[in-house]
Amino acid sequence: MKVPVAVIRLPRGPDGTSRGFDPSSPRFQVLGPSSLSSLVTPNPAKLEHEQQGRVALRERYLRSLLAMVGQPVSFTMYERVSVMALFGASDIDVLNFQVSELHTPLGVQKEALLRCSDIIAYSFEL
Repeated sequence: MKVPVAVIRLPRGPDGTSRGFDPSSPRFQVLGPSSLSSLVTPNPAKLEHEQQGRVALRERYLRSLLAMVGQPVSFTMYERVSVMALFGASDIDVLNFQVSELHTPLGVQKEALLRCSDIIAYSFEL
């Protein structure tokens, strides 16, 4: 069974080194009443519940990366391009994927790096 996994990255924060949003930024304000608003007026119970949810999602995502190692993975890229490859590894920021035997419309590449910003989704057999 193929499981599509969306690639989600948090943007860089206002200081350029952190992740997330500045509560006074226009984007933060546009998001309206959501889980992000709990950062402005913190409710300890709600914040703890949200953090536990984020921990579970992060752990699930990292476990999916471990499960993909050495497996054939189908990547959907921009411009309706689909490629297949054997997954090797990801860098620490999950900005690039190292793959082997990359099957592209133009041929097979023995080793390659795929930028996560070019990937829309990927799937693999469990």
